[in-house]
Amino acid sequence: MESYDVIIIGAGHNGLVCAAYLLKAGYSVLLLEKRPVPGGAATTEEAMPEDAPGFKFNLCAIDHEFIFLGPVIEELELDRYGLEYLWCDPTVFCPHPDGKYFLAYQSLEKTCAEIARYSQRDAQKYAEFIQYWSRLIGAIAPLFNVPPQAIVDIVRSYDLDSLKNVLAIAGSRKKALDFIRTMISSPQDLLDEWFDTEIVKAPLARLAAEIGAPPSQKGIAVGTMMMAMRHNPGMARPRGGTGALTQALVKLVQSKGGVILTERAVKQVLVEDGRAVGVRVAGGKDYLANKGVISNIDAQRLFLQLIDKADTDDADPELRERLERRIVNNNETILKIDCALSEPPRFEAYGHKDEYLTGTILIADSVRQVEKAHALTIMGEIPDENPSIYLDVPTLLDPSMAPEGKHTLWIEFFAPYQIAGAQGTGLNGTGWTDELKNKVADRVIDKLAEYAPNIKKAIIARRVESPAELGERLGSYKGNYYHIDMTLDQMIFLRPLPEIANYKTPIKGLYLTGAGTHPGGSISGMPGRNCARVFLRSQEPIKTFLRSIFRIG
Repeated sequence: MESYDVIIIGAGHNGLVCAAYLLKAGYSVLLLEKRPVPGGAATTEEAMPEDAPGFKFNLCAIDHEFIFLGPVIEELELDRYGLEYLWCDPTVFCPHPDGKYFLAYQSLEKTCAEIARYSQRDAQKYAEFIQYWSRLIGAIAPLFNVPPQAIVDIVRSYDLDSLKNVLAIAGSRKKALDFIRTMISSPQDLLDEWFDTEIVKAPLARLAAEIGAPPSQKGIAVGTMMMAMRHNPGMARPRGGTGALTQALVKLVQSKGGVILTERAVKQVLVEDGRAVGVRVAGGKDYLANKGVISNIDAQRLFLQLIDKADTDDADPELRERLERRIVNNNETILKIDCALSEPPRFEAYGHKDEYLTGTILIADSVRQVEKAHALTIMGEIPDENPSIYLDVPTLLDPSMAPEGKHTLWIEFFAPYQIAGAQGTGLNGTGWTDELKNKVADRVIDKLAEYAPNIKKAIIARRVESPAELGERLGSYKGNYYHIDMTLDQMIFLRPLPEIANYKTPIKGLYLTGAGTHPGGSISGMPGRNCARVFLRSQEPIKTFLRSIFRIG
């Protein structure tokens, strides 16, 4: 029977990052991935080899920002394994129905100059708004890179610059109270407070809603920092697609002796005397773990589907019920559209330049449109009457992803996982069928064509993935690619639950990583790195304690 020091369930990018740190520390590691390729939500694949040979598509994640707030790239020396980032500039283009458009560059000054064409006041307030959120990012970024309940680590993570940012944000009674109010507000409230024009408010609301909730929802104001991150540290994509990050991590893991087995769906975590000792995969084969098992899948699937109820109840008799009833997934996920194009979309009525499309293109006509696009999904309705869309044309930045002169189109459209009134029909009882997903995709393309009339003729081939299909492919609960919602009540030391937020679980030797742990979803590698640190410290607790107190080793 094969045995390793550590077995990691799922070879998503956080699982690979975690494995890399453990391998560097001298542990043997096995990663088990249910799909034919590693990477989870961070893959780039030739998804239509017959209809569009040579076109490479990012099947989920595409725009990278959070990874630049941590040390993963540098510490793992991923450039040595082929990782190269291409920076997007401009970063956002958002045309409006009246012929105006929002255009954001990485440069704050250039962006303000664009806004000033429509509103001098909003240009000035935009500079202040971004400066506030940039300071806030600087104040909280150290928290992303440490276990959320490790007080000593948190204190040590702050240097002089980050402390200055803390003081700038909360260094007086008034600032502290304003900060608290900001955090419990909604993005819409904040945007209405700061700005007058829809030209600014609509795209910022659309980016804030990427956190997975309507912009009117209280407690998701942190989503408003998404625009600030596109100024600093900026937004980039790996050359060759998001999968190039995965490929670099795979090369690193394998160079250190790590083993990655694909098409190995884990069906059970083996527990003996309260300790995780291995896993069983589909087909019945067992793999033993001498030191621990780390789950890169969400806590609900782990404890409710892969672990015997008696084993969980012996460790914590309340955990299963809390996982079932306290964790929130609001039914919002995405319908994904990938297109092979003969030419890029052309926004001729908006002073079109190809360079405008190197970053993200947002179809966000108004804050109200964005609100409906998210609120309706929660109620199980498909918001396709007047779609709000997030799209990219990756090949304008990276031509290597398509045959010469051709392009790819990446579209994200928010949609419900479970369609109201359609329970028990369609894929996995969600109501989604091939006919329905293509009808919705048609309406999304129709909306895009209002702004880029050439788009329909430019499409060579199209792939549409319904929320049910995406959830099945990723193995994500209710199609939630963040594992659980990114709301304030499920973040930092509360993610996914307080008792399992520090990457450890009540079952000895069983750990959590991935998007469902601190600091949450997106491409960052932070959950993988943080989990690895917690695991390594658990193996040498006395040495770790001395290091934390006396800063030795």
